[in-house]
Amino acid sequence: MAIDLARFHATFFEESREGLDVMESGLLGLEAGEGSAEAINSVFRAAHSIKGGAGTFGFTAVSGFTHHLETLLDGMRSGQRPIAAEGIETLLGAVDVLRGLLAAAEHGDPIDGDAVAASEARLRALLNAPSSGGASAASVATVAPARAATGGWSIAFKPDPDLFQSGNDPLRIFGELERHGPLNARCIDEALPGFAEIDPFVSYLAWHLALEAPVEASAVEDAFAWVEDQCELRIEALGSARRQAVSGADHDHDPDAAERAGPLLVASTGVAATGATAGAIGGGSAAAGTAATSEGSLRVNVGKVDALINLVGELVITQAMLQQLSESLDPVLNEKLLNGLNQLDRNTRDLQEAVMSVRMLPVEFVFSRFPRLARDLAGKLGKKLRLKTVGESTELDKSVIEKITDPLVHLVRNAIDHGIELPEARRAAGKDETGTLSLKASHQGGHIVIEIEDDGAGLNRERILAKAAERGLPGSDAMSDAEVWQLIFAPGFSTAAEVTDLSGRGVGMDVVKKNIAALGGEVQIHSQAGRGTRIAIKLPLTLAILDGMSVAVGGETYIIPLNFIIESLTPTATDIKSVGGAGRLLKVRDDYLPLHRMHDVFRVPPADRRDDRRTVVLLEADGKKVAMEVDELVGQQQVVIKSLESNYRRVHGISGATIMGDGRVALIVDVGGLARGLSAAA
Repeated sequence: MAIDLARFHATFFEESREGLDVMESGLLGLEAGEGSAEAINSVFRAAHSIKGGAGTFGFTAVSGFTHHLETLLDGMRSGQRPIAAEGIETLLGAVDVLRGLLAAAEHGDPIDGDAVAASEARLRALLNAPSSGGASAASVATVAPARAATGGWSIAFKPDPDLFQSGNDPLRIFGELERHGPLNARCIDEALPGFAEIDPFVSYLAWHLALEAPVEASAVEDAFAWVEDQCELRIEALGSARRQAVSGADHDHDPDAAERAGPLLVASTGVAATGATAGAIGGGSAAAGTAATSEGSLRVNVGKVDALINLVGELVITQAMLQQLSESLDPVLNEKLLNGLNQLDRNTRDLQEAVMSVRMLPVEFVFSRFPRLARDLAGKLGKKLRLKTVGESTELDKSVIEKITDPLVHLVRNAIDHGIELPEARRAAGKDETGTLSLKASHQGGHIVIEIEDDGAGLNRERILAKAAERGLPGSDAMSDAEVWQLIFAPGFSTAAEVTDLSGRGVGMDVVKKNIAALGGEVQIHSQAGRGTRIAIKLPLTLAILDGMSVAVGGETYIIPLNFIIESLTPTATDIKSVGGAGRLLKVRDDYLPLHRMHDVFRVPPADRRDDRRTVVLLEADGKKVAMEVDELVGQQQVVIKSLESNYRRVHGISGATIMGDGRVALIVDVGGLARGLSAAA
């Protein structure tokens, strides 16, 4: 019975992409002089794992190309070839080509044959160059040579029974070994049951192998890299094994003989990997710290997690309904029921937090792509750059991470292109010719703040105001710096002197702000001429749960996100002024803020009131403050966000909806969009 390997493809591609990230990170570390023998070994193992998995699943273009890459890496890690800058550049280019090959295999797209051929030519040129016995003085890292056995190797290999379930085939491993020289194999079938009891999905056989080739131990170990956690494996020098056999210590009858002879590798875990293709590529990616292991991780389809989160959200809503209904019950007559509901409330909140944490990922998933991007872009612009990252372990909802990646890429590119000066300009300004770009992530209250900071030239206030006047944007010398910096987010705004493939078209910053606002976040800019610029992005931890303030407006209830609320107050009639052409203004201490009625904004009839008391909520978004008059503050609560657009349609000033404890629908206010709309209408 054949195993359908297609069901493992998704995991293979996912783990292969992780392997490519490991390779890229390791190569950049080697280039920066931060590498070691383990660094080049991790890069080799990742490439080796991708090659093995591709061979298993029949992706011959991927496995064929990776073979050239693997051969070059093998020479580098053995000390036969220097790890020089030229080699790093070629390997990074090969990683890009391999990424394209994997994407083509995953989606059935045509292969870019020209790119593959060019990269293979560069790899062959390095392979055909004279090799050295060790890393040269020009190398950016050195590695220790591996061990070799002049007489070959004796290998005892017993797969775990579930080896086939991960898509592995021992015969493919033997083919890898046969590339090095003559291989003699003897099958041990003592565990093979009768024909009627045979399970085609179970591995029953073991092997004793003799590889008669003077290769390094690492070459033999690597052939088993992707099954090392799914087998019992013993490798020793063939000469030692033969001497043991001559002296009467037969391994078939004395399993400890090999250990007495000094095996180079003993692995016997008996634990199956948890990834669907962990047997095929788990060895390499696990070594790099990215693969799922049996200790504490399990790959689960994102759709299943989202469905679970949605169900927990429904449970929270149901619990809130029960809690509201219980308020009318007699606490004495219904003591046990009320105690049970309180316990349900605690358990529901614990469950909610636990389920939400499943979808939380470290910001490192975003930050990890920037070392390569920064390196390539700085090199293209002729700039010297030092990239620092802080807070990579800070966790954020997966859905937020996916949507914040593109805005961050644009901001990083802008910082390198517009912020960091050329080396000669930095020297003339008395700066280090190498600029510094920092990426920082941290938790602040119930939010996460991501900062992109450079030590470049800073924003030019006069140039921004001049460009704003040229484009007919509202701007004046009386504006604060914070207000001037916000002008760069206007559609089509650019201060670049010429249009290039990197900048000058005025496309991007407005999209950056729009995407961040769509996540319920905000952007703040701090800049100082000659000192640099810092852009801070404040985001909610998750898009599924919201801390909000419920407000009554007529017969409706609205939810205002807490992170946009400055304060609430009850002004007197003397605090409100009517100004011709500017509407109503509210005096708050020494400042006057535009005052709007939420009834008018959303066209809701006001509630009948017996007094003239007003309740005002002060809001701040995009650096602008606005006062919003409502009928009443209902209370603070955590709500489950439902998409209004997917269930109804997009509504201006509304970002979503939620179901209250009484079963009614409450709309969630889009404070950023509302503030922009009111400002434009003023």
